Amino acid sequence: MKYTDIQDKSVKELEAMLKEKKLELFTLKAKQKTMQLTNTSELRMARRDIARIKTAITAKHLSKG
Repeated sequence: MKYTDIQDKSVKELEAMLKEKKLELFTLKAKQKTMQLTNTSELRMARRDIARIKTAITAKHLSKG
C-alpha cells in the first residue's frame, strides 16, 4: 500500500482501514508467538501500513481546521 493510494479516501474509510490493519497486526503477532508465521516481514509491512493510514488521517484533520 502506498500513501498516494490512501490520501484520496475519506476519514471514515481510513478509520475502517486502520481497524482492519490493527486486527491483521494482532493476528500476525499471535501467529508469531505460536511459531506459525513463516514470513516475518509481514509484521513490518502491517506496522508501516498503520503508520501511513494514521498519517493520512492526521493530514485530513489538519487540512480541515
